[in-house]
Amino acid sequence: MSEPRRDRLDQPVEPGRVRLPRFDPEAFGRWSESIARYMGTAKFIVYMTVVIGLWFAWNTMAPKNLRFDPYTFTFLTLVLSLQASYAAPLILLAQNRQADRDRLAMEEDRRRAAMQKADTEYLAREIAALRIALGEVATRDFVRSELARLADELDEAAARRAKLDRRDQDV
Repeated sequence: MSEPRRDRLDQPVEPGRVRLPRFDPEAFGRWSESIARYMGTAKFIVYMTVVIGLWFAWNTMAPKNLRFDPYTFTFLTLVLSLQASYAAPLILLAQNRQADRDRLAMEEDRRRAAMQKADTEYLAREIAALRIALGEVATRDFVRSELARLADELDEAAARRAKLDRRDQDV
């Protein structure tokens, strides 16, 4: 049987189930990386320093009735703690995503290195086979020396025949 559709309005919602909103983990990861990347810039540090400086200046120099965070700066501490409590997991998420990308890149590098090693070994075997085959092939110098030797033998044989022919004619 098919499972009933969950977004039907004619069926009651199961009691006790809390439906959390759905989100795209990839989009959330990209968003967290952009925040972590921004928080790692000098621009963020300068802006944060300016905001904290203005906060201190306002809450120490403004008239008492306009100060929103008196001397102990409890609200500032709360805001900075809240920012840190959200920044740390976002930065960790961004680092985890970067580690995943690095791991994939390393696996790809390993795969390519293995393929290159196999190709290199194949080429080395082919070169060795060609060297062995060339060891059995006559070189230009070898053919020249053999032709010169054969030419010398033919000259000697011709000279012997000429000598024999002269002897036969003399007899």
